[in-house]
Amino acid sequence: MIPSVNNTGSRTIGLLKYLYETGKYEDHTDPHLVASFDGMSPDPGRDPDATLKDLAQILDQPVMALAEHARPAKHVWHTSVRADPGDRILSDEEWADIARRIVAATGIDPGEGQSGCRWAAVRHADDHIHIVATLVTEDGHRPDDYRSGTRAQAEARLIEKELGLRQVAPGDGTAAQRPTSAERHKAERQGRERTAREELRETVRRAVTGARSDEEFFDRVAAAGLLIRKRAAPSGDLLGYKVALPDDLNKDGEPVFYPGARLAPDLSLPRIREHWSGDTQDNPAARQEEPPRTGPGSPAAARRGTASAAWQAVLVVEYGDDAVAAAHIAAAGEVLDALAKTSAAHTRRELRDAATAFERASRSHVRAVRGHDRALRQAARDLVHSGPALGRGEDGATTAMAIDMLFFLIIATAHWHARKGHAQQAEAATRAAEHLRTAYQAAAPQPLSVLYQRGQRLSRPMLQRQTVVLRETLPELAEQILAEPGWYALAATIVEAEAAGHDPATLLLDVAASRELGTADSVSDVLVWRMRRTADLPADASHLPETNPVGSRSAPRRSTSRPSAPGRRRSGEETSRKAR
Repeated sequence: MIPSVNNTGSRTIGLLKYLYETGKYEDHTDPHLVASFDGMSPDPGRDPDATLKDLAQILDQPVMALAEHARPAKHVWHTSVRADPGDRILSDEEWADIARRIVAATGIDPGEGQSGCRWAAVRHADDHIHIVATLVTEDGHRPDDYRSGTRAQAEARLIEKELGLRQVAPGDGTAAQRPTSAERHKAERQGRERTAREELRETVRRAVTGARSDEEFFDRVAAAGLLIRKRAAPSGDLLGYKVALPDDLNKDGEPVFYPGARLAPDLSLPRIREHWSGDTQDNPAARQEEPPRTGPGSPAAARRGTASAAWQAVLVVEYGDDAVAAAHIAAAGEVLDALAKTSAAHTRRELRDAATAFERASRSHVRAVRGHDRALRQAARDLVHSGPALGRGEDGATTAMAIDMLFFLIIATAHWHARKGHAQQAEAATRAAEHLRTAYQAAAPQPLSVLYQRGQRLSRPMLQRQTVVLRETLPELAEQILAEPGWYALAATIVEAEAAGHDPATLLLDVAASRELGTADSVSDVLVWRMRRTADLPADASHLPETNPVGSRSAPRRSTSRPSAPGRRRSGEETSRKAR
């Protein structure tokens, strides 16, 4: 149950007109009062003799009783209280009790002999009510409504328990500001699926992804079509910024600008700059870690790099210092944004939903120490600069590999937040992981089916030999893996890795160790992608020649070359070109 408090109104009758409006809004059906400050207020929805003006005048009476100069400029307090989509439909009596509890908890009408404000609760849909109040008490004073939003949330948690409703995770003040009811109604009138604030937040967040300077960030914002206003000090130093959608206008026809901090706590300019603070040239560690680059790589190479960075980040989140872990978690959000932006059509929606869900998990009160997260931020940058990926071939296969690695990073993030008591963030990370699971199911079947077929064509002696290797190396997982359809893909990968010069047992132990496998739908799938990444095998094996089905454990092992077709040796350059 979500109460959303907004106390900035100035016209009581204007809000009532919206609450009782039918026909314009799909969810406005049968608007009527369920409760009021005295239980006897006129109801324009059910009483044909009552009007909106009657109700507004009764609510405004304490305000109008004051001298004009003493009246608050904005005297209308408003909150909606919405049930979770999975909750049962509550009765009018239950909603009336909820309304009374919310106004008491927030100080609007505290009861117990204390003077309160006038209020009314209107229900015009099955799943929520609106409470409108005027912010002058019966004895002419301002109510004690300090932090009324926080107090409403606390009362909602108690109501959920008592009525057996879904328990909403408590917040910690780091969530992005919810759109106001006015913003939502404006979006509906304009035919937008989301409010301007939500669109701006997503666009700005994507502009941050992998950026390394103010200039690059603002260039991306402008390229995305947003209007920008910058705030500078007298010295010329940039202090902040505002953004607007070109077609989101106020009543005067001017664009509505939002400061970055109003989009999300971590989108103010100082917080954004923290993202690239570890990339500066005066950071010796950053210079040491910077890999040599000759230009943007392919989408497949960027996804391979993403898989490697995510693999290393899992260990940091599980066992690292809190501040460093928080930086990696924030950078993981950048990677998800970049992957969603550059993904093929069949995975784009789920990856975008994963990035949107994870946005809440990327912030907490644990302050991130930047610099150590450079590998993930570089991965995000490479994804952006490599451009959109195709959904097939090496692009498609490395997408599945990257999603698989990111899934475990996001699961590790959910566990980290849960240990810290960050309920909303843990829940958000879990939701993001489910979207990643669905995206993986769309990306993986084609490349895995090729490996499955290669594994099925292995000779019986070769397959038996790989079975022995598996049972000797991973005895606690072997029988589960052998029962999975993905075993054939793993067997084919083991053969390829051995032909490329790797010891299968050592490689299996390495990729299975120190990373959780319990949340995997298919352990064999996970091991396939980890082995192919670690052994530097092509993610897409459809173009490779069949591996020698006979094989020999005593065959010479090569540490740098790719598997060759029987009777033919490839040069290193040709092999590298084929792998790409």
